[in-house]
Amino acid sequence: MFVHKMWNDDELSKMVEGGVPFPMFSDPGGTIGKMYGVYDEGMGVETRGRFIIDPDGNIQGFEVLTPSVGRNVSETLRQIQALQLVRASDGTEATPSGWKPGKKTLKPGVNLVGNVWREWSTDMAFD
Repeated sequence: MFVHKMWNDDELSKMVEGGVPFPMFSDPGGTIGKMYGVYDEGMGVETRGRFIIDPDGNIQGFEVLTPSVGRNVSETLRQIQALQLVRASDGTEATPSGWKPGKKTLKPGVNLVGNVWREWSTDMAFD
């Protein structure tokens, strides 16, 4: 808990204005890490992972990397924003790869099948 606070205050807050706006937690006994399959028994630690869990308790996204590879906080925030938008729309909107708030969304349906590229090329920027 204290390492996360120091990491957020001294590092992440310099990369993301105000620091990370979601909770981080520690799992010293590995109980939760074992449930998610990220606990390394031999080393007695968890692999670096991030799980995006919706208000209903369902995992909507996750990423697990070796400890020496950093994660992208901005991408995590973008994914949370996309998940929130999709949830708020009750699934009537979808976000294409690289979507950012304010950009065009897609309307899921039979007309989109085989036409994502067309929607993408008219209003989407690959940034």
